[in-house]
Amino acid sequence: MKKIFFIAMLAVTLFAMTAHAQTEGETAPKKVYDENINPLEQIDQAIAQAQAEGKFVICQVGGNWCPWCLRFADFITNDSTINAVIEQNFVYIHTNYHPRKAGEVGQALMKRLNNAGRFGFPVFVVLDEKGNILHIQDSELLEEGQGYNAKKVLRFFQNWTPKAVRE
Repeated sequence: MKKIFFIAMLAVTLFAMTAHAQTEGETAPKKVYDENINPLEQIDQAIAQAQAEGKFVICQVGGNWCPWCLRFADFITNDSTINAVIEQNFVYIHTNYHPRKAGEVGQALMKRLNNAGRFGFPVFVVLDEKGNILHIQDSELLEEGQGYNAKKVLRFFQNWTPKAVRE
């Protein structure tokens, strides 16, 4: 009996060490959603900034609970071409929302964003400088394999710049 117990403990220890070794070299995507701010106020502030800078607002709606949300944030940060288009044309915010913990603020957020969560997460809501919804983008259409397609993502952003919309 002691022998079986010893072998079982050894197997568990080896499994734990292997799992740790596999993840040790990997870094988890940075958490980008501030769960302590009111997302409605965050949007209002972004709209004011967009008005002042002649830009549109993009709300990346999701949360730190969503691996695809964090993956997208990491993806656009590391692609210099996409990042430049965003910097030049948008006030980009990570709008925190958790469908299981929505509460009154979450319900008001979804109402304000035309129930954007129906597309899943992350979902991107493009607002003009007055706060009007111009477009809701389903992120699944931008995916490729276990990540995102740079060409599709760039096209999405380029098609919703203030210049592209107004021409």
